[in-house]
Amino acid sequence: MSVSTSPTATFQTPPGGFGSLTRTNTVPKLLKPFNTTDIKILLLENVNQSGKDILSGQGYQVESVKSSLPEDQLIEKIRDVHVIGIRSKTKLTEKVLRIVGYGHIGSQLSVLAESMGMSVVYYDVVNLMAMGTSTQVPTLNDLLNKADFVTLHVPELPETENMIGAAQFEQMKKGSYLINASRGSVVDIPALINASRNGIIAGAALDVYPNEPGGNGDYFNNSLNSWGEDLRSLKNVILSPHIGGSTEEAQSAIGVEVAGALVRYINSGVTLGAVNFPEVNLRSLTLDESNHARVIYIHQNVPGVLRKVNEILGDHNVDKQTTDSKGDVAYLMADVSDVRTSDLKDISDALEGLSSKIAVRILY
Repeated sequence: MSVSTSPTATFQTPPGGFGSLTRTNTVPKLLKPFNTTDIKILLLENVNQSGKDILSGQGYQVESVKSSLPEDQLIEKIRDVHVIGIRSKTKLTEKVLRIVGYGHIGSQLSVLAESMGMSVVYYDVVNLMAMGTSTQVPTLNDLLNKADFVTLHVPELPETENMIGAAQFEQMKKGSYLINASRGSVVDIPALINASRNGIIAGAALDVYPNEPGGNGDYFNNSLNSWGEDLRSLKNVILSPHIGGSTEEAQSAIGVEVAGALVRYINSGVTLGAVNFPEVNLRSLTLDESNHARVIYIHQNVPGVLRKVNEILGDHNVDKQTTDSKGDVAYLMADVSDVRTSDLKDISDALEGLSSKIAVRILY
């Protein structure tokens, strides 16, 4: 095999012309496969005829399909295909992405969207510093009315339940798209179905649902959610099985996060990130606080408990104390100083004797 490195243009420096260049153009050689009829191209989704004509004019074998193909047919079609052509339905550059919830995920998405040439506007209940050139709007309605794409990244709270319903869909720009990969309770699905059927939105992508199947199989039907089959019948909606946190990287990160949270709870009593338990945090005790201890009292969320607990702790110096509740359970954490082992036993015994007790822990 020999290799030619002939350039398509050469540069010469004329005598006495330091730094000046003249260009001599040559005609490039057009390269193509040895046998063009061996090249097979599959065009999907009704690619424009002009593109097919150009490819056929090169001598390639071109097959054009007006629609996309089911998975089994697509696998069969592409076995001996060299090139697959698909038609992109939506141009992202110069489009407006509107983000609801500008936390860790929402702000990262903002940066990615701007890198693809999109303009970003976001709404959050908290005033947050914008990333890049994105801007914040004061209300949800301000965000919805001019969006090409609306994507949701909010937690599951009473305030976010059905936050996108019939009234919000009416506010959205006709032909816009909705993406929800946050929590299934955030979108009123029957309202989404109506908005899709009535042409208010051009499409939607959902990764989460109010009730989700517990395993693989044909469980996503009306027995799980009353609107399940209506949602599946929509041609302009993409449904994925809550896969957002199921990548290998995400699962690894979750393992690290959960293990770290358990270590913090066991060693320090900190419950930040708990889903079904009160979230309480105090800074860790330091090595020079040798006569300090952390008292943790988990109890029923009923009146009068704090008064009784503080009566027990009142004979000691309480440096820090915090408490929180979630439903029927409350969690108190207090750091006391200048305590001996016998003092800690007295505190523990007294707390154990309270009728409101669920659990007592002493860390020292």
